[in-house]
Amino acid sequence: MRIIAGRFKGRRLRPPAKNPARPITDFAKEGLFNVLTNYFDFDRIRFLDLFAGTGNVSFEMASRGCEDITLVEMYKPNTNFITRTAEVLQIELQIIHGDVFQFIPNCFEKFHLIFAGPPYALEKLPKLPSLIFEHELLHKPGWLILEHSSAHNFEGHPHFRQSRKYGEAVFSIFTND
Repeated sequence: MRIIAGRFKGRRLRPPAKNPARPITDFAKEGLFNVLTNYFDFDRIRFLDLFAGTGNVSFEMASRGCEDITLVEMYKPNTNFITRTAEVLQIELQIIHGDVFQFIPNCFEKFHLIFAGPPYALEKLPKLPSLIFEHELLHKPGWLILEHSSAHNFEGHPHFRQSRKYGEAVFSIFTND
């Protein structure tokens, strides 16, 4: 796992062994950030990373200047890894060790950009976009990016705008305009 751009460019991060998380590939992350760079000024947004895993996407956001980052991750070795890595990089993150589906209805903050990278086989995955919009977690305008496999299709969702495919990863983009 490496950071692609920004002040930590090239830094390799070593997540815990036998990690159940499916880290986003460098290829997919680079493609995603090529899109995001054209729409967001990273140092002016609030970012939420759901199913944060090893924090890969959040560390990329921090490297590119985002200073308001919240992560939600259930696997304790991953939250410990994220905490240690943030200390090494000397960045501040709000790290929540808990279940995303409990966090969403109890969150009263709004974010400009939300990234959700759940396990592809997660039974509740299709409900995530509606939950985010139902609980009004996005600023207007704001984006939700949901990483999933091609087994899911969200084109019928009222907030769906586009999807991008990078290898096995599909990123569906939902907007709150």
